[in-house]
Amino acid sequence: MPVDHADHILSRSHIHIKGARIHNLKGLSVAIPHNQLVVITGLSGSGKSSLAFDTLFAEGQRRYVESLSTYARQFLGKMEKPPVDFIKGLTPAIAIEQKGQNRHPRSTVGTMTEIYEYLKLLYARIGATYSPISHEQVTKDSVSDIVDYIHTHPQGTRVMILYPLSNTPKTELADVLKIVLAKGFTRVMRQGEVKFIEEMLQDSAITAQEKAPLDVIVDRCVVDKPDSDEAYRIADSIRTAFFEGHGTCLVDVVEQGRRTFSDRFEHDGMTFEEPSVAFFSFGNPYGACKTCEGLGQIMGVDPDKVIPDKTLSVSEGAILPWKGAKMQSWLTPLLANGRSWGFPLNKPYKDLQDKYKEVLWQGCKIFKGLNTFFNYLEANVHQIQYKILLSRYVGKTRCKDCQGTRIRKDAAYVKVGDQSITQLLIKPIDNLVDYFDQLTLTEHQRLIAERLLLEIRSRLSYMQQVGLGYLTLNRLTATLSGGEHQRIKVATALSSTLVGTTYILDEPTIGLHPRDTQRLTDVLFRLKQLGNTVIVVEHEEAVMKVADQLIEIGPEAGTGGGNLVFQGTLEALRQSDQGYTARYLNNIDRIELPTERRKSAYAFRVLGARENNLKDINVEIPLGVMVTITGVSGSGKSTLVNRIIYPALRYWLGLRGDAIGECDKLDGDLCHISHIEFIDQQPIGRSSRSNPATYVKAYDMIRSLFAGQPLAQERRYNAGDFSFNTPGGRCEACQGEGETKIEMQFMADIYLPCEACQGRRFQDQILEVAYAGKNIADVLAMTVDEAMEFFARERVILSLLSPLQEVGLGYMQLGQSANSLSGGEAQRVKLASYLSKDRPDAHTLFVFDEPTTGLHMHDISKLLHAINALIQAGNSVLIIEHNMEVIKCADWVIDLGPEGGERGGEVVFSGTPEELVQVEKSYTGRYLRGKLRGQIM
Repeated sequence: MPVDHADHILSRSHIHIKGARIHNLKGLSVAIPHNQLVVITGLSGSGKSSLAFDTLFAEGQRRYVESLSTYARQFLGKMEKPPVDFIKGLTPAIAIEQKGQNRHPRSTVGTMTEIYEYLKLLYARIGATYSPISHEQVTKDSVSDIVDYIHTHPQGTRVMILYPLSNTPKTELADVLKIVLAKGFTRVMRQGEVKFIEEMLQDSAITAQEKAPLDVIVDRCVVDKPDSDEAYRIADSIRTAFFEGHGTCLVDVVEQGRRTFSDRFEHDGMTFEEPSVAFFSFGNPYGACKTCEGLGQIMGVDPDKVIPDKTLSVSEGAILPWKGAKMQSWLTPLLANGRSWGFPLNKPYKDLQDKYKEVLWQGCKIFKGLNTFFNYLEANVHQIQYKILLSRYVGKTRCKDCQGTRIRKDAAYVKVGDQSITQLLIKPIDNLVDYFDQLTLTEHQRLIAERLLLEIRSRLSYMQQVGLGYLTLNRLTATLSGGEHQRIKVATALSSTLVGTTYILDEPTIGLHPRDTQRLTDVLFRLKQLGNTVIVVEHEEAVMKVADQLIEIGPEAGTGGGNLVFQGTLEALRQSDQGYTARYLNNIDRIELPTERRKSAYAFRVLGARENNLKDINVEIPLGVMVTITGVSGSGKSTLVNRIIYPALRYWLGLRGDAIGECDKLDGDLCHISHIEFIDQQPIGRSSRSNPATYVKAYDMIRSLFAGQPLAQERRYNAGDFSFNTPGGRCEACQGEGETKIEMQFMADIYLPCEACQGRRFQDQILEVAYAGKNIADVLAMTVDEAMEFFARERVILSLLSPLQEVGLGYMQLGQSANSLSGGEAQRVKLASYLSKDRPDAHTLFVFDEPTTGLHMHDISKLLHAINALIQAGNSVLIIEHNMEVIKCADWVIDLGPEGGERGGEVVFSGTPEELVQVEKSYTGRYLRGKLRGQIM
């Protein structure tokens, strides 16, 4: 059979890739079966993402643009085809990556999943408005309502349609009647009697009748059949009455009585806005809260800074700004007279009733209150002492008008069922699923909302299936982890019900406890069952177990990778010793348990933590050891660490930061913490010009080295000429970016190599300067491993780069853009930055948020070595983690749960890993047992 024909046959059942050479791939060829779940694994930097995203997805994106309009195709000459011989059998591709979270302050889980778009439409179409005074439904009358009312009477009934005549005190009634007569109306009704306007104008006593209300008769008619011409005449008369009566129409049924109708949306003396989509949109000025402008937060006095220790009473000095001798006078009236009218001066602030807390803030007859105090400070900010004092207590606080929901306050008056849209925004998705399953509507509402509810229920269900039932629709996407962001994309992909598509996912198990991984594998399996090809870059064994095929790229990272090490089933991989994955699965290589658990002499405590789902818990954090915070997804780990511990410690250290979550106080051995570093998955720089070399300060030394070369000295170049951040030597066409952005209004923006510098970032004359035969662009293109060899004689540069190698980033290019780094890579670059310091500050608390993101088992051992080096230098380490290899090596474990969301937020266990495995209530303990016994998962 000819080779081309064989390739054609293969491409009908497989995605056939031949000769992939991008980045470190060494002419890799592989056939990926269609409609299968395929896992690509290997060391970090071995070439997994290069194959999945930079080859497969890049080619899929190029082909998609090629199928579009002429406007799109004009960029095809610039869009380079990935360096590969050919790719056959590729279906339309969708990439779901870790990076690319929307950091917009108005982007929420609800907007990202589009659930909120459907909710807005639902409330705009079937929402009922209720008065906050009487709690009665607000309605207005339409023309058809009045026509229907009239036709409820027997045929032959005489009816008059009127509107009330409005007259201002400064206007003569005669003048008003003349205007009415000029409009074509001839009769009015006064006190039940019909009068001709002309006769009234001739009456000399008309002024005496001014106080009597007058109603203008628009039409007199007799009730006929609803489909008669008379019905159209009645409708037209009603419209006229509404117009002339400024929204009021009177229907007088002769000898039976009168009824008033209004087309104004009013009740209890209040005028309400009619529900519309824009009314519920916080991205629209019409619907956004007027106080916070749709952001949910405002700059104001932070109650947690004013009363940081809520276990103290007022008499014990709970109110921090009034502790000084000068400001004590504000509190004196309350201390002197509070007991006489029952204020509990000796009760801890946290135990005070709301009415007494309100007295502290609002004041009373004998006491001015905190709000008056801060208003006084604001009025005197021209005096430096008051300006400084006020700045100590100002921070971002939740908007009081919208309670953080971002939409206008009166949107809460509109309800579907018994819930307003603001109430739904702050409910966990698990609760929303139950609410919409039990929602009962009238037949009319059901017909309108049927399609909307189908979409809402479907999307909520998929969010629940991927393990995100603990999130609220109001949660900012900027606060999501990379794994949460990715799983939302998976849920959105499921709701689209596409078939014949290639889905490429980048470690979707990030942020998932092993207990929750099963849900995700079920979702991936369902995507496959719909008729899609699912390709997952993953290290988690639970995902490998359900995969139809495994592909390992390696065997090493960087230049030592890029080869196809293995392709086959998990069973076949277990029977081989090819590659690191097989060696760790078969227990040939392993991360050993520590020989002993380090003991801590000091600790600090968090008391009364109540933020989000935390249930007033007390937690003790040992210092000088490695502590892991564990628990199922949504159990409260991130809330405890990110919202309480980190901002509270920053405040204690005198640093600015976000508002502290609800808790009573921090105490303990805080004096043994001199500094705090939060190593999360946020990008290492806001600019795309930021890269690993600049972040660890190695690039400063490299620039100085090039500026010292003979040719540079001859041309009088300095270190700044070798910078792509400032004008001088950089390419001004791309301003040192090395690429240009093409804005595509119908899809994601495309980044293409700069035509002026061909992606090298610098002007030609700068590139003529060389060190050991390499110019500055060549150096930026080197991996860390290559740079370590190249700069073997430059000790300072080596000392700055070696930490990158120690944390498993030897494969990374020195000049790789910060925007292209995964969350886990950005996190390890930050760790390397601290390790590269000559003398890291002792007594620093390092906080890690899932540092194993994107790491193979072999790389985790390197990470643990780096973390232990921090502790040996006299620092403390606190880690949010799900990976059992890290948890088993911890000195102390704090397990939260037992479940996620409302059923979580409790301290399930606090102690050593050996003690944790004895706790039946702990899911972490169950999965940890096998690791401590040396068993294979």
